[in-house]
Amino acid sequence: MSLPVSTRGRVLIIAGSDSGGGAGVQADIKAVTALGGYAATAITAITVQNTLGVFAVHPIPVEVITAQARAVLDDIGADVIKTGMLGDARVVEAVAALLAEAGLPAVIDPVMVAKGGASLLDPRAMDAVRARLVPQAALLTPNAPEAAALTGLEVLTTDDLRRAGEALLAMGAGAVLMKGGHVGGPILTDILITPADETTFSGPRIETRHTHGTGCTLASACAAGLAQGLKLDAAVARAWSYVAEAIRLAPGLGAGHGPLDHAWPLRRE
Repeated sequence: MSLPVSTRGRVLIIAGSDSGGGAGVQADIKAVTALGGYAATAITAITVQNTLGVFAVHPIPVEVITAQARAVLDDIGADVIKTGMLGDARVVEAVAALLAEAGLPAVIDPVMVAKGGASLLDPRAMDAVRARLVPQAALLTPNAPEAAALTGLEVLTTDDLRRAGEALLAMGAGAVLMKGGHVGGPILTDILITPADETTFSGPRIETRHTHGTGCTLASACAAGLAQGLKLDAAVARAWSYVAEAIRLAPGLGAGHGPLDHAWPLRRE
């Protein structure tokens, strides 16, 4: 029996394109689809990249970004909006205005740097992210360097993750998933922090170079769960397990930071 699109969970993704298919809107679409949701996109930039790095970034005009989003919202609609690479302050401001206009829950992945080290956010846009996007986040998903940049705090340990997460809540985020991939040690710990409580997700660190797009994938998997009506903790728990298995089953493509196995749930079925 087929389900209406609204119950599958519609996610509008506002992010950049990754020609290598491991991160950006390609990873977002794969994650949402693998978890049974429906993905639509408004592309903010076209990147020239593969597992070895980002070789060029070609921004999409702001008016085209907003036109893409409005075309989707006016017809297909969305249950959740997920943002990724935004590029510069003008795009951040435009997307913030779209979020306010749409009035939908937003999963904000504050993408700043690609896996290989290339900058994906103009440093001058940081104030706009803090002031305009963080307060509109139903869920904010920073890694340790992103949290440090947003809060000005040192984020090197799990306790630092907690402190930065509390600071981001104080800045207006509805909930924060603090990602611990950059914190050393054999156990990887992510922390979901809300004004009411804290939930920890921990597991053995998987020693692999094939982790390209992990942040995009996790944020989109969370967005899919929220769009499908899952409670926040359940959406994050499902997303966390999905990404962990996608890393474990990574196909080993490319000579650098390879992509995950986004489609593993489809083959398991």
